[in-house]
Amino acid sequence: MILPLSCFRLGLAFLLCGGSLARGADVLGAFSGQCDVGDVRHEGGARFETSRDCYIVSGSGSNMWFANDAFHFVWKKISGDARVTADIRVLDTDGAPHRKACLLIRQSLAPDSLYADAALHGNGLTSLQYRESNGAPTREIQANVSAPPRLAIEKRGDYVFMSVAATAEPLHPAGGAFRVSLEDPYYVGLGVCAHDADAVATAEFSHVEVTPLRPVSGAPSHGGSTLEVVDIRSKDRRAIYYTTNLIEAPNWTHDGKEFIFNRDGLLWRLPVAGGRPEMIDTGFAHHCDNDHGLSPDGTQLAFSDQTQNGKWLIYLLPLAGGAPRPITTAAPSYWHGWSPDGQMLAFCGERHGSYDVYTIPITGGEEKRLTTSRAFNDSPDYSPDGRFIYFNSVASGRMQIWRMKPDGAAQEQVTSDDFHNWFPHPSPDGQWIVFLSYPKKVTRHPPDKDVMLRLMPAAGGNIDVLAKLFGGQGTINVPSWSPDSTQVAFVSYIPRY
Repeated sequence: MILPLSCFRLGLAFLLCGGSLARGADVLGAFSGQCDVGDVRHEGGARFETSRDCYIVSGSGSNMWFANDAFHFVWKKISGDARVTADIRVLDTDGAPHRKACLLIRQSLAPDSLYADAALHGNGLTSLQYRESNGAPTREIQANVSAPPRLAIEKRGDYVFMSVAATAEPLHPAGGAFRVSLEDPYYVGLGVCAHDADAVATAEFSHVEVTPLRPVSGAPSHGGSTLEVVDIRSKDRRAIYYTTNLIEAPNWTHDGKEFIFNRDGLLWRLPVAGGRPEMIDTGFAHHCDNDHGLSPDGTQLAFSDQTQNGKWLIYLLPLAGGAPRPITTAAPSYWHGWSPDGQMLAFCGERHGSYDVYTIPITGGEEKRLTTSRAFNDSPDYSPDGRFIYFNSVASGRMQIWRMKPDGAAQEQVTSDDFHNWFPHPSPDGQWIVFLSYPKKVTRHPPDKDVMLRLMPAAGGNIDVLAKLFGGQGTINVPSWSPDSTQVAFVSYIPRY
């Protein structure tokens, strides 16, 4: 790899300013060097204006995306955890909508380096972009705000996340975090990309702070919840809603307009475009958990609640809210699936110390036990054609995905790997199964763990990773596919040390 000559000119800055080149040690301010990264047609540059405490950075380059980047980078090398913060303005009034000004964390100056950035685009799009290994494709988590004036990117332990702030408000997480394996030392700094090989873009970074953070100790805990969606083709993520509260288990309504999730023992609805959640009237039921979902016709909600006598039972409720109708009498019963004809519910029940999959008519009555292995069997969900019930079971010695016929016959193991796999959900078009995977050292399905969302063809084939995140319990307990089978909704958590 031959880097541009400017990468070796430490302590120099180049900026075409009034027909002359700006030079000098103070040009870089708090940073150690600058260079063009990747293949650029026009040399970039920067200057530091001491009186205004700001950096003016110009860069060319066709993109910072896919497996290679091209941009101008003002940088310093550091070790340990850190946060980079700045007020950012894209100064050009014209240019590519996706020209970008970035706060960067980067392993090396190679164009295909592992990296993460908090990127403000010319059209206001703000996203956390990342390449998790050298030469890998770039992914992103889009924020649910446009053009916030202040941004930060933070590395804590094995995670990177982005924070944003409006004028005169404190920084807060934009939602979404991802795992990245950076080695000390690494680069932090400011970057500008024109998103056009023939153009040069310019941005202003003011009140820049590079803040070392204390070393992490112990396992991280919950530091806020983000309702996200991930596109199963691009694997790009989008943050819909962030809160410091614990939220769990989003359903996607059948009209594609709203999400339903649980918080503080209640059920809430939220527009897919984001906004403020609205509480659903669940009558006496004030201890709802993360087991809830919509009927095939979209008019009713099934959910589990323990308000009465402290026992987890399954209830039905009109989607508009009202008085819950009890379905099960034996406890605990945790709802998980609804048959395609709308007549049966599938659930996990604990009876005499054994967790098994059961079904029961929506009118109530006698429950039917489908699994009898005395292994831990959980999380049943029907395929959209009604031919199978998918579930997870530890019958083989490790929690894996299984399926069976709706009467419990022909039980067969679907996955067999080194992970503990939970919560299988078939897509509405019947083509895919999404599920949650824990490392093999983690038992049951606790919260606040390093987990993955994974995707496999329903017909069999290679399993693909959709997202790596900090989550677990509450991430994807219930069916959460978009109606068109192109996206999956889930909850991730911000790690707090």
